[in-house]
Amino acid sequence: MRQTESTAIVLRAVNYRENDRMLTLFSPTRGRVEALARGCRRPKSPLLNAAEMFALGDFELYEKGHHLTVTGATLTETFYPLRQDFDRLACGTYLLSLCESTIQPGQEAQELFMLLLHTLSRLTFTDQPWRPLLAGFLTHYTACEGFRPRLKHCVRCGRRLEDQETVWFDLREGGVVCEACRGAGMPILPRGQRQWLEMALTHGSAAWVDTPEMYAPLGLMQRYVEQRVEQPLRAAGMLGTIEREERQMEKDES
Repeated sequence: MRQTESTAIVLRAVNYRENDRMLTLFSPTRGRVEALARGCRRPKSPLLNAAEMFALGDFELYEKGHHLTVTGATLTETFYPLRQDFDRLACGTYLLSLCESTIQPGQEAQELFMLLLHTLSRLTFTDQPWRPLLAGFLTHYTACEGFRPRLKHCVRCGRRLEDQETVWFDLREGGVVCEACRGAGMPILPRGQRQWLEMALTHGSAAWVDTPEMYAPLGLMQRYVEQRVEQPLRAAGMLGTIEREERQMEKDES
């Protein structure tokens, strides 16, 4: 039996019994942590706000055997404004879901943790469009997880493609291909989107700010990442709902 403390963000909160909740925490030093928050759903519980998705803070954990219980928490941020905008909430929930599918218990993930917090902060406290933010997160996520897209040479024949106006993207191989090597169904990667990816990978989040949404290859990066994750993300449907509603609005307006 021991008491520990860990800085973490709540990735998932599932109601358990009458007043409890099972929390999935993301700690930069401990990876994924599953812990029970007893009595947190009572109106006067000191853990009420800390046992919600997106809650960031220092969590006091009591360990007995292989079970962890949250005994206290000092909140740093709740990212509450996300709940006032469905599109941004869907995007933020998707980020949490992706991190949950990636991190492992006991495995340090400092870089991914900071990437998540940085993106959530911009998503919550700036008016920057959410699509470039999500595209930027996914692009840097690939670098964190070791499958950064290759953008300068054809991944099949090795031909240099920096001067090519249009290339295609091989989702399986993780990089651009020339016209001679492209296979059926490979998505086109326009020059503007390829340059955006190169800037995002080279200059970090500075490339995400004030860039036209048309240059952010969100759909491509989402397909690429989800193929590598190889498991359904529980929040992907929320993003799909947004896309369907927007297509319907465009159709109605025309």
